[in-house]
Amino acid sequence: MIVLRLLFICLTIYGGIALGLALGFSTPWPILGAGGGVVGLFVLLVEFALRRISIDHLFWSMVGILAGLSLGQLLGAGLALLVPDLPSVLARGALSLVFGYLGAALAIAKADELEGLSVKLFPRTLARRETLKLLDTSVIIDGRIADLCETGFLEGTLLVPQFVLRELQQIADSSDSLKRNRGRRGLDVLQRMQRIPKVRVQIHDLDFPQVREVDRKLIECAKVLGAKVVTNDYNLNKVAELSGVQVLNINELTNALKPVVLTGETMHVHVLKEGKEAGQGIAYLDDGTMVVVDHGKKYLGQSVDVIVTSVLQTTAGRMIFTRLKEEEYSRSSEDR
Repeated sequence: MIVLRLLFICLTIYGGIALGLALGFSTPWPILGAGGGVVGLFVLLVEFALRRISIDHLFWSMVGILAGLSLGQLLGAGLALLVPDLPSVLARGALSLVFGYLGAALAIAKADELEGLSVKLFPRTLARRETLKLLDTSVIIDGRIADLCETGFLEGTLLVPQFVLRELQQIADSSDSLKRNRGRRGLDVLQRMQRIPKVRVQIHDLDFPQVREVDRKLIECAKVLGAKVVTNDYNLNKVAELSGVQVLNINELTNALKPVVLTGETMHVHVLKEGKEAGQGIAYLDDGTMVVVDHGKKYLGQSVDVIVTSVLQTTAGRMIFTRLKEEEYSRSSEDR
């Protein structure tokens, strides 16, 4: 594509010189060639802009333009009849330009409402777009995405942009041993995912050289491809949502899948350390949920049965407050 574009620019430069000389312009040939080159660059910019537009949006915008042009021609002809002094060409041209723009803008704005027709006209494009998922660097290094793929809950095509792969390679080549290990872990996770038969992992070449931040590039890439972003980065999650991009957050999925604990339920936990309050012990569930055991300090290093008294949901996670089961039995005996 780079070679073709360079050839195209050369042809437009030559065409500008040839056209200028054929029309008898007295302008020096370097200026004529520069003019042709500018036209060629403009055409390439239009090409890049069109590549970012999905096929269904492009189709409806063309329909809107044609409808607007037709309406502009009709209204222009009518206006020319009402105002004889107004040139017909000027009236039709001006109104066609205005209504053509309005038709395209309205069609793009209402493209989501025309999705029912779009599905019938472009079933493969929309189906592919709905299942595309972009992976960011953090979720690859995290590694849980591979476990999720093996279970079959995450389907469709998983895309890894080249700029994300480059960032992983830079982290893997870092002089910091911690960063280097994280980067290598991410590359190992990608290789593991490519061997999973249930998913397709593809490296995508779409890039935005004018954008420096990887997160911003990821959002722009998701907009162009109509894909969802898979991440565990809180900041990227919020910025993507503000930009109108759908996000699949692994951390939110993990929190949603934590087992439900009800007040009065009995649990068996292992007390690991002291709590902040006097006499408290701290234990953890398999998913990392903290369990506060009232009067559990004396059982450090031991496993005990506890009864849930309350559950507190915080921004940092969930905390379960419990008391010893033997104390509950003692209280029941005393009450009797």
